[in-house]
Amino acid sequence: MRRRLGASPVGTPADAAETDLVNAALILRRPLLVTGRPGTGKSALAYRISRELRLGRVLRWPVTSKTTLKSALYRYDAVSRIHAAATSDGFGVPGEGDTADPTTDIGSFLALGPLGTALLPYRLPRVLLVDEFDKSDMDLPNDLLDVFEAGEFTVPELARMRSRRPVVEVQSDDPGRTALIRDGRVRCREFPLVVITSNGEREFPPAFLRRCLHLHVEEPRLDRLAGIVAAHLGPQDADPRVAELVRLFAERSAQESGLATDQLLNSIWLAASGAYSRGADWEALLRAVWHRLDGVTET
Repeated sequence: MRRRLGASPVGTPADAAETDLVNAALILRRPLLVTGRPGTGKSALAYRISRELRLGRVLRWPVTSKTTLKSALYRYDAVSRIHAAATSDGFGVPGEGDTADPTTDIGSFLALGPLGTALLPYRLPRVLLVDEFDKSDMDLPNDLLDVFEAGEFTVPELARMRSRRPVVEVQSDDPGRTALIRDGRVRCREFPLVVITSNGEREFPPAFLRRCLHLHVEEPRLDRLAGIVAAHLGPQDADPRVAELVRLFAERSAQESGLATDQLLNSIWLAASGAYSRGADWEALLRAVWHRLDGVTET
């Protein structure tokens, strides 16, 4: 089943090139590499897609220099399982096929990461946000290629015990939800919509770039800023303070670079907190929140 991105969640037309690329990513089962200056709303695109297409909670994978592919697929806490076995009524290391004691059951110590959860066999594709991918280790882009190509992965700890226990219930990356893994393999039914953000701080291998569709995000205009606010905070049409802040921020962004959309979101949170009514020097507060991030000192 394929869905198509149409209008933005606040009723303004979405950028045609952006819409076409998102729809192409859904049809072709390819990740969408979103580049642009920090603060231009790259991450917000994932939330807008999920909100408009009703694809549920966005699975966010924040990337650092220490991030590994395995950690994004699943985590297995063998040490805690051994400790649980040692402190339970039984003694010794639990067998992989032992299900008698739920406190030492392997499924209680294995949790899928955001990428692993995105590859579960859902009826509709999940949205996976791979945030700030340019911070990753040099090998991670190539490590991802096989997973993106196959749409599946194997959990060796579960695959080894599949003859004795073919189905294991594990934790997912969705809070409070579990998933059933059969024969130690996770295979998607609908390939997830993968949004990979990059601030352009490094180059990626050609093989990885060939696997992705590329979308470059320009400085956000007024309608796009409104869409970003709606994606993060929900529709704000009824609050005139929000509309005014979005307008002022758009005007300032057009005059000078070095601003980020999360600064706009912070100012909206401050306005909603009642800073106006408490007699604060709102203009001074706004200048402090909307300070430039490019190292240029305001005069």
